[in-house]
Amino acid sequence: MIINEKQIYGYLNGPAPDPVEKIIEKSLDLRGLSLAETAKLLLAEDEKQMKSIFQAARKIKEKIYGNRLVLFAPLYTTNECSNNCLYCAFRRDNKKIKRRSLTLEEIRREVEILEAEGHKRILLVAGEDPKQSGIGHLEKIIQTIYQTKIGRGEIRRVNVNVAPLSIEDFKRLKRTGIGTYQLFQETYHRGTYEACHPSGPKSDYEYRLTAMDRALQAGLGDVGIGALFGLYDYKFEALSLLAHAQHLDKIYNIGPHTISVPRIEPAQGAPLAKKPPHPVSDQEFKKLVAVLRLAVPYTGIILSTRETARLRDELFGLGVSQISAGSRTDPGGYAKEAAAGSQFTLYDTRKTEQVVSDILKLGYLPSFCTACYRSGRTGQDFMDLAKPGEISEFCRVNGILTFAEYLEDYASSEVKKLGGKRIEFFLKEIKNQALRGEAVARLKRLKAGERDLYF
Repeated sequence: MIINEKQIYGYLNGPAPDPVEKIIEKSLDLRGLSLAETAKLLLAEDEKQMKSIFQAARKIKEKIYGNRLVLFAPLYTTNECSNNCLYCAFRRDNKKIKRRSLTLEEIRREVEILEAEGHKRILLVAGEDPKQSGIGHLEKIIQTIYQTKIGRGEIRRVNVNVAPLSIEDFKRLKRTGIGTYQLFQETYHRGTYEACHPSGPKSDYEYRLTAMDRALQAGLGDVGIGALFGLYDYKFEALSLLAHAQHLDKIYNIGPHTISVPRIEPAQGAPLAKKPPHPVSDQEFKKLVAVLRLAVPYTGIILSTRETARLRDELFGLGVSQISAGSRTDPGGYAKEAAAGSQFTLYDTRKTEQVVSDILKLGYLPSFCTACYRSGRTGQDFMDLAKPGEISEFCRVNGILTFAEYLEDYASSEVKKLGGKRIEFFLKEIKNQALRGEAVARLKRLKAGERDLYF
């Protein structure tokens, strides 16, 4: 059993394990936490304890990933859907939005726009429509994305967030060369899941829950899980995410490459989005992110533009390692050629370059890195480096190189000046002198016109 609800309730309501302070101290060893220990942290309310949790989250993120933030953009190809999820504007019975599915040429245009902004990573998102999100059509879309190049722009990693597939279809998806397969259970609480998904293929709780098993059995190395916070008690969902991660790690020796933490936001024609059944406050959300960082230290935590710029800035230091930038959640939204319904409301509407600039001012390294995926450091190979914190040197130096590319090819003079100073600072943080010397040499090669240099 992947999710044992009785066990999870027991941890949330039963006798307390070790004191919070001892659990926090243990987390700094980067070995993760048990469900009981994580429950104890999620239940913590004392201001001093919260401060200690936040401090530990910052230390762990620095140990594993350094001070870099990976940027990506979602690409929505269709808002047609056969499901009827009560929190989503794409729901089948919603008559308030205009439906649209992009042609391959329209997808190419969207990709060109994202490339012109400097993006190297795309998250492909599609509603669950048999014609638009079937494996045959997905293969054509992914091929189109990888083949689309404008100037020095290219997409080097396509991550995919689409409906669960069979093992055979996952094998086909792997052959397209995707990076991470991403899927959110939305809510791990079975009763709430059934109520929120009254009809359509998504109403099958078990088939969705076991999608990552099929993906890993098919040979995909990187998978990403997540929950939509606000549908049920956030503490239950957080423990369920950990239970899911532990299941994957135990069976396949590959934990989730990423965990996503979206909150419900207003969505046109979606009844639950107006008033979430279990709203999560900003303070609870910050605790949630920090505790996940302590409990699953090796995994990337993804934050979308659902959140405000101010809150996103705070969450960067509490464990978030990947962020979307300049996002649109409607098919054709980047080209703005025809209005179509968005999936939900966005609160961080900054353009990509503004996000880059603001990240720099906060002291972070904007990264467009895709090196691990393209070097074969995926699946268990990635985990072997990430779990003990040895991936950070790769992350820092490859982040520097991809950011230098961005500055050369896309940045305004103001951002280029600011970014150049930050690169000098980040180079000094590389302790290995040989690695630093090679990084400097490759930066000179980038300056001379070479591209796509990575370790």
